[in-house]
Amino acid sequence: MTEPTLEIERQLFTEHELVIGVDEVGRGALAGPVAVGACVIGAAQLEQGAPAGLRDSKLLTAKRRLAIEPEARAWALASALGWASAAEIDEYGIGSCLASAAIRALAELWQQGIPVDRAVILLDGTHDWLTGAMQHPLPVIVRPKADRDCASVAAASVIAKVARDRHMNELLTAQPEWQVYGWDSNVGYGSVKHRTAIQQHGPCPQHRRTWLTKII
Repeated sequence: MTEPTLEIERQLFTEHELVIGVDEVGRGALAGPVAVGACVIGAAQLEQGAPAGLRDSKLLTAKRRLAIEPEARAWALASALGWASAAEIDEYGIGSCLASAAIRALAELWQQGIPVDRAVILLDGTHDWLTGAMQHPLPVIVRPKADRDCASVAAASVIAKVARDRHMNELLTAQPEWQVYGWDSNVGYGSVKHRTAIQQHGPCPQHRRTWLTKII
């Protein structure tokens, strides 16, 4: 399995002071929020190199994600998370909520003292869903499979995935009756157990109701 590199980030540093890797988790879930991770790297992180074993979160086991996540946060110059709730997704749509969550993550970085206005954003995917939502747009580079190939984006994906998985389990601790949906294993995605539970018990307040039209 090939590890992500800093090749793209190194190219971007020829014109920019900082690179912010951005990735989302929870886009396709039936329940819970979407989370967007942002991982900032500067010259020191480029020189140090990414943590050994860092991968796109989807390519790591849950145990390995938990082990590498603190290393990813420690390696980054700074990191942040932005969230958009299931209710927001129902009201505004997933595209707008991805952008809102990313902007919230960037605002948190700004509050940490990161000069995000001097950074370039490296965004995983094939579509720039962020630029149009920014009041003062930053340069955005969209790259397919950036979470697999670019260390800053892989770090963002791991940080966001671990946080969202933890959040879904905390919801079960607060509301044990929701354990019927199996979020401890599917973290809100549409597994057979999850879909069956929705049909049998109905949705809860954490479900994206506009996504359930073919289930209920």
